[in-house]
Amino acid sequence: GTVFTIQRINVILKEVKKRYKLRLGNFSCHSLRKTFGYQAWKEGAEPALLMSVFNHSSYEITKKYLCIDQDDKDALFLQMSL
Repeated sequence: GTVFTIQRINVILKEVKKRYKLRLGNFSCHSLRKTFGYQAWKEGAEPALLMSVFNHSSYEITKKYLCIDQDDKDALFLQMSL
């Protein structure tokens, strides 16, 4: 089968973005990797597992990498029954 490099996939993603006039910021293999991590986190993936997947040395790095923001923190408190 055909083997694609990260650079080639990034070129393809840029072509897709342009062809379909997608209004996205960065759109690359790296952004897809971060999106995967964020969605996994939203679906309940364990922080330690995500740290391992991304080869991060701390959860603080993983939180920053995944852009876990105040809305996510607020949603946590809103969904809890106290």
